[in-house]
Amino acid sequence: MAQVIPDKVMTNMALINELVDVAKDAALLHGVLMRIKETPNSSELVTYAPFTLFPTPVPKAVFLQALAVQTHYNTLVDKISQDPDFLQEALASTVAVDDFTARLFRIHQQILKEGRSQSVVLGLNRSDYMLDQKQDGSSSLKQIEINTFAASFGGLSSSTPDVHRHILRVAGRLEESQCILDNNPAAGLARAVAKAWELYGSEKAVVMFLVEENQRNIFDQRYIESELWKRNIRTKRHRFDDVCKTGLLDQDKRLFVGGEEVAVVYFRNGYMPQNYTSEQNWDARLMMERSRAVKCPDISTHLAGTKKVQQVLARPGVLEKFFPNQPEAVELIRATFAGLYTLDMGPEGDRTVAMALAAPDRFVLKPQREGGGNNIYGSEICQVLEGVKEGSERTAYILMDKINPAPSQNYLLRRDAPLKISNCLSELGAFGAYVRQGNDMVMNECVGHLLRTKSSEHSDGGVAAGVAVLDNPLLV
Repeated sequence: MAQVIPDKVMTNMALINELVDVAKDAALLHGVLMRIKETPNSSELVTYAPFTLFPTPVPKAVFLQALAVQTHYNTLVDKISQDPDFLQEALASTVAVDDFTARLFRIHQQILKEGRSQSVVLGLNRSDYMLDQKQDGSSSLKQIEINTFAASFGGLSSSTPDVHRHILRVAGRLEESQCILDNNPAAGLARAVAKAWELYGSEKAVVMFLVEENQRNIFDQRYIESELWKRNIRTKRHRFDDVCKTGLLDQDKRLFVGGEEVAVVYFRNGYMPQNYTSEQNWDARLMMERSRAVKCPDISTHLAGTKKVQQVLARPGVLEKFFPNQPEAVELIRATFAGLYTLDMGPEGDRTVAMALAAPDRFVLKPQREGGGNNIYGSEICQVLEGVKEGSERTAYILMDKINPAPSQNYLLRRDAPLKISNCLSELGAFGAYVRQGNDMVMNECVGHLLRTKSSEHSDGGVAAGVAVLDNPLLV
């Protein structure tokens, strides 16, 4: 990638120090906020969410490719969620060894047995990519994962463009400041939630955000809540414990929490094993899934976002099953796949193990977990695989080609972190939003983008995990 900011600017420390003060105030002014980790549930103490001093150059063709394929990814996720036979076959080896996925799958099976109570499906997802640089200088967009559950930073990324525009203007880079794209995922995500609420059909019912115990990232969610309140749609925030204590289904399977009918459950919690601190939490998840409320995501869409499904989709002929008469959709999606390999028991999985042990730096070992900081790299791949290579425990993982983006230089602004220039790697996300009622897709859109950047010394981890920071693409 070209360096958008000249070296004379990047190394002029008097200017950089001035810009850092301007940048931090601009982030606070524009609401790019998080609560501090020492008091994550206190409204009294907030700071700026971590972000880059300068926007990062991204090739325009690659950026447009990520946005263009997103509606096809929305369709793919939705079709997978409606195909219980595919989910059963794809996840069979994983649920045998991964207890968390197995528990989710049992809820899925119970819902299938009872029959879904709600024909409206709401999907808010984010497909994440890196730009893979080849030795010959060519590059291509490769998907890291698709997040079908609690895809975050649609709110904060709606305000970061104004922050970087202001920084560039102060730095005397007026032309670049005018190239920062507008971006408002919060409005698009809220539009889909509002459509689902409308189709539920009760003006008295609320949109319930199911949230974590510690709520550092509350402002990201507040953006979406605010968009809903503008439409006179009431929102309520509840934790698992609130649902356990006050949640109930009436005879029509309407969900009530705290005495209020719930039209939409928007899960921002429940994607990691540690989110379920008791059996009552699992009971609450099942109750919500059984209800007439629109779930985002519902249990089958949650499972559609697992790493094992991602790996199975890369097999020959699988995409064609979901897009039987749309070769152009298959081509667009498949072009973004990195190499993905099974670790199932048998000759194919044995070959994957041998390949990974022979050249661990070429790969990433991925468990069925979300939230950042879970993937395994380098020599640790050997440690893990040596321990499980002979047993079925290895099927809890998939193997993926390591994507190699070209680094760029930037300053990463974090509270209480020293100011230094870093070699950085960036990850581009595209937000998708869709609503289906029965067989009718009533909304299917790409509603915005997210760029996150981290120091190249870190292999894994997002903004919430404390590794990556928010960024903006500057198209080149």
